[in-house]
Amino acid sequence: MSDYKPAILLLEDGTLFEGAAMGAEGETFGEAVFNTSMTGYQEILTDPSYAGQLVTMTYPHIGNYGLNSDDKESRRPFLNGFIVREESRMFSNYRGTSTLGDMLRHHEIVGIQDIDTRALTKHIRTAGAMRAAISSVEFDQSALARKLAAYPSIVGQDLVRGVTGDKSYVWPGSESGATDVVLIDYGAKFNIPRELTRRGCRVTIVPAATSAATILKAKPHGVMLANGPGDPAAVTYGIETIRGLLGQVPLFGICLGHQLLGLALGGATFKLKFGHRGANHPVMDLRTRRVEITSQNHGFAVDAESFPGKSAYGETGVEITHINLNDKTVEGIRCADIPAFSVQYHPEAAPGPHDSMYLFDEFIELMR
Repeated sequence: MSDYKPAILLLEDGTLFEGAAMGAEGETFGEAVFNTSMTGYQEILTDPSYAGQLVTMTYPHIGNYGLNSDDKESRRPFLNGFIVREESRMFSNYRGTSTLGDMLRHHEIVGIQDIDTRALTKHIRTAGAMRAAISSVEFDQSALARKLAAYPSIVGQDLVRGVTGDKSYVWPGSESGATDVVLIDYGAKFNIPRELTRRGCRVTIVPAATSAATILKAKPHGVMLANGPGDPAAVTYGIETIRGLLGQVPLFGICLGHQLLGLALGGATFKLKFGHRGANHPVMDLRTRRVEITSQNHGFAVDAESFPGKSAYGETGVEITHINLNDKTVEGIRCADIPAFSVQYHPEAAPGPHDSMYLFDEFIELMR
């Protein structure tokens, strides 16, 4: 890659990777994480849940089918940086309209390629997700390390305020829906309102700080708690809103929405060592013993033992409905006495897998 400018990736533990610049020139900081998906890089780049993170793709060749205007999951990318083994400078797909590099430069996203992403992934699995820096302008390791040390940890950060919308609106194409759903935008992916619209819902998307009183005044049939970035415990206004909605209207939470529901019910959350990010995570529905292959993107989880006076698997008002088969963490909860449930993974996932789409149908039945 002789025609590429050099770039470096520095982790907070001092680990250094030398590679080639990709996307915009400059330097950027964030939490280094990895995603094991083999496809769907445009959906990953535009998922607001990646705010504050430097995303590593474990699949080696990224960009080969280009990008288009239909597959984006938000109004723009929110991730802090992008890391790949090799960027494809051309694409071959009839739907493609731009290259990966063009998109990164347009949105001023700093990236790095030509590094051993397998070694980086193994290091993160062993040492844990950590702060890191990508730079194509500063190559003094000591100087970059000082800047990195001043960059805040993702723990305790409310990143939702930086990705949520600033006003309420009705999702285009859903205006004639017979079932009114309010979607609280903690960083909602576009495919959530798409799936609700396909099921005959009129979807009103509201900013993350919208109060319970304002939502209930609209008299929705149900409320969706969207995905989003950062530490759920820091989104105190979201927890307060959900507490005001519990028992008043059916609730369905996804990802961050799941964590916020858990906190609103009196539970606790904790940070995972390196998180779950990819499209191949096995989850068991404890009610049916059915195993779903799921798409996931989260660095925090709900503590199964944290609900006050409760056991982990039932005999309580909060039932654990789904578990991760890799590490047994909580993947779904349901309230026994009020209409509210949530999952940690993404049933709306595009490009897939689609094993969990039935959860939207369960939400429709709950509202009925």
